[in-house]
Amino acid sequence: MTILNFKVKVLLSTITIILFSGLLKAQTTDNDRTQRPGSISGTIVSELNEPLTRISIKLEETQTGTITNSEGQFEIKNLSAGSYTITASGIGYTASKQNVRVNAGETTTIDLQLDKATQSLNEVVIQGNTNRFSKKQSDYVSKMPLLNLENPQVYNTVPKELITEQLIFSVDDAIRNAPGIQKMWEATGRSGDGGSYYGTRGFIAQGSLRNGLLGKVTSTVDAINLERLEVIKGPSATLFGSSLTSYGGAINRVTKKPFEQFQSEISFASGTDEFHRVSADVNAPLTKDGKLLFRLNTAYNYEGSFQNVGFQRSFAAAPSLLYQPTDRLSISLDAELSSVKSTGKQMLFFYFPADELGIHNAKDLNLDYKESYMGNGLEQKSRSTNFYGQINYKISDSFTSSTNFSSSHSYSDGFGSYFYLVPNYIVTQDPADVGMSNYMTRADQSTKDSKVTAFEVQQNFNGDFMIGNLRNRIVLGLDFYSTNSNINFFGSEYDTVPLNDPNFDYSSFNGKNLGQMYAEGDIDFTWPDISKTKTYSAFVSDVLDITDNFSVLAALRADKFDNEGGLTGSDAFEGYSQNALSPKFGVVFQPVKDRVSLFANYQNSFTNKGTYLAYDVTAPNNLTQKIADLEHANQIEGGVKINAWQGRLSTTISYYNILVDNILRTDPNPDAAQLSAQVQDGSQRSKGIELDLIANPYKGLNVIAGFSYNDSKFEKSDADVIGRRPTTASSPYQVNLWISYHFPENIVKGLGVGVGGNYASDNKILNSVYYGEFTLPAYTVFNASAFYDYQKVRLSIKVDNISNQKYWIGYTTANPQKPRSMVASLAYKF
Repeated sequence: MTILNFKVKVLLSTITIILFSGLLKAQTTDNDRTQRPGSISGTIVSELNEPLTRISIKLEETQTGTITNSEGQFEIKNLSAGSYTITASGIGYTASKQNVRVNAGETTTIDLQLDKATQSLNEVVIQGNTNRFSKKQSDYVSKMPLLNLENPQVYNTVPKELITEQLIFSVDDAIRNAPGIQKMWEATGRSGDGGSYYGTRGFIAQGSLRNGLLGKVTSTVDAINLERLEVIKGPSATLFGSSLTSYGGAINRVTKKPFEQFQSEISFASGTDEFHRVSADVNAPLTKDGKLLFRLNTAYNYEGSFQNVGFQRSFAAAPSLLYQPTDRLSISLDAELSSVKSTGKQMLFFYFPADELGIHNAKDLNLDYKESYMGNGLEQKSRSTNFYGQINYKISDSFTSSTNFSSSHSYSDGFGSYFYLVPNYIVTQDPADVGMSNYMTRADQSTKDSKVTAFEVQQNFNGDFMIGNLRNRIVLGLDFYSTNSNINFFGSEYDTVPLNDPNFDYSSFNGKNLGQMYAEGDIDFTWPDISKTKTYSAFVSDVLDITDNFSVLAALRADKFDNEGGLTGSDAFEGYSQNALSPKFGVVFQPVKDRVSLFANYQNSFTNKGTYLAYDVTAPNNLTQKIADLEHANQIEGGVKINAWQGRLSTTISYYNILVDNILRTDPNPDAAQLSAQVQDGSQRSKGIELDLIANPYKGLNVIAGFSYNDSKFEKSDADVIGRRPTTASSPYQVNLWISYHFPENIVKGLGVGVGGNYASDNKILNSVYYGEFTLPAYTVFNASAFYDYQKVRLSIKVDNISNQKYWIGYTTANPQKPRSMVASLAYKF
């Protein structure tokens, strides 16, 4: 019996025991049920249908009460059966009353809307003792509504309030507020894989999820349609599949939704490096009864480069339509459309060992930081056209249905410049020049009419019901996901040039000259990447509340993966099919209910590795082709989540340990290694700790802080890298911090300031016996913002990289980052 089969059988046995015990308890008599207390729960929202925080909830008959959390939710427990009058009130809002009936053993649910007492609809009201950046619930992380304290999985949230305060315009900048995740590679805009790459928990991830479903964008993602960003930690294939997640986690964009009142905002921004931006957010009900709602978010960006050549011009539009014909049925249709024309940002590759180059740290590079080393016209066009639909239906008070579809279409055409350092001896042919590098090769990797289409259909059934006195929250899902890749790469080396020669004309490497070279047939390589895949999946997840303080999560996913074959470079490959099971398990114990949560989880993910060549002395040429077994990642994690000080302190501390096994590696048999044969017995381990803290110590002051440490290494691998940290693992130590203060209303109403930054330790982008070590040095980048809200106007200014530090990001590459920059913005609401 394999370890995987054993784990699955144990998991299924656990689910059976839990459900069986629940059925036994379901035999409780009706007389027992009438003796149990009831409760009242609900949500308080504003006129804009936004949740209201710290609204006072009281029962007139008992004088008991509570306050709403950051999602506007409340619950009052242990009530005797009978009628009550509930009052909801808050500063700046007109109080509302409602009569409710509580039945024994049942929860009565109500929703109330509070109207503003004096402020106009569009006025921004800064509420004092509010942990405004803490979002304590997600409907997407577990594909069901779960409070953070109830969820055994770790995730971090970057809300729109923080995005607005920091004057953020892209997902790349928003993600710096989440602990343990680091931008590793600039977006290239190439069809299929051109989005930004991030490092999390020792592995590379991309932002491929949108509202929990397929949402790929193969360029820099504009933040105009971002309600919040969720960074989901750890292997997450059980609920999201393996194609849209990584072993380190997943990045989910939660988008803005239409609401029932007319409200619009238009903003203008301008800054250094020729930055200009115009954006609009228009929300408009289309019918008087509020059943048909429309919202449009759109933005136009232009930005030059801090280097002497380069630019990016982008347009994004996100229309959304919501139709609610009945209280039970809602239908939403929306899209995300983006178009980008840009010059690729400089990426420096390393094709020679560090000893031959004579440098081991980016701070010692013999490069002009602000020199682009190219001319004009090396541009690429990229488009992403994504469509989404959702039909939600309330089957009963306990069950809902959600039918979803998502389609993603990406396109790219144009140049993709890249550069790599060359040792002197390659140019001079003098062996004495080993250990010096004063030359650079300039090259291109273009895409021509490249397209990738992906499609997902998912049907979910959610239930929230009692079996006896055990509460079950369950999701049953069916999922179909397909991709069709038709990418066409081609390119050439252009020339090799001396570095930092004031008399050399670097502008000769430009679009006109490179285009003419290709027209004359001077192409070094062509590399088609053509494939079709389909994945059929079913998953189930159940959160069982065994007591008010103790819950268990058990989940399982079954996948059937079909690869129809295709072409990579000059090598055609045959299709294959593979089945996979991905279990998940978690426990939560709250020693202090709704305040302290102790959690532990087991999470799993996998990768279909395709075929490989194995050494076989009986086979022709001693090689035989095999279908690789699934590569697996298994995580064990535990920690504590705290929601204290009346919600003003929210923190998560966790330790994780991820083991990846079944990794393909070079066959250690010397005869096999000479034939490039492989074996599938490699392993890699990644472990570490993470801390996330969001606090509101006193009125007007908000703090976000994060810390992470990751220890990754190859445990069983090629001799060249065994025991070493993978070059994809990012910086071992990372820190993020943001502190903002909103001045009291009696001083300057609407004024606020914020300051913070990010620290990342040394990052080894070369780390092997052959290539040696090359390090991107540690960096600390400080940022600041100031903002002022007055009635319908918001003025903002931000400064990034205040200390003007030179620093690099990358994995296997060195990518120089922007020095000090400044942006000012004016927004008007109507």
